Amino acid sequence: MASQIFINLAVKDLQKSMAFYTALGFTNNPQFSDETGKCMVWSENIYVMIMTHEKFSSFATKPIADSKTSLAGIFSLSVGSVEEINKIVTEGIKAGGVEPSEMKDYGFMQQRTIEDFDGHTWEVFYMDISKFPTQPTE
Repeated sequence: MASQIFINLAVKDLQKSMAFYTALGFTNNPQFSDETGKCMVWSENIYVMIMTHEKFSSFATKPIADSKTSLAGIFSLSVGSVEEINKIVTEGIKAGGVEPSEMKDYGFMQQRTIEDFDGHTWEVFYMDISKFPTQPTE
């Protein structure tokens, strides 16, 4: 079995969050979903488990952070083009997400940031490794 990553997020409104992640391009895996949690699939090896606070608390050993006011983590999604970045973030904004900053262009990498309803922060980026600087910049 290939290595996989499952990101677990506590959300206040499960259905609204599922619609948001669907707008970003995730698909729902109903086999691992119920009325308290949804398995949202980004790729063959990357999954986001969105759960009600009650369900998330059953796994947690600490209080749930308020990610609207404090940064708990930044999750990044690699895509194949700048156009894909723009499409994903535009659809996410239409679905109620917030873009807290403007697009960043590092020459070899472009990225945009979007936050979901609960303040979970996602960076969507495209990297052209052929443009990566060969010498460190000062």
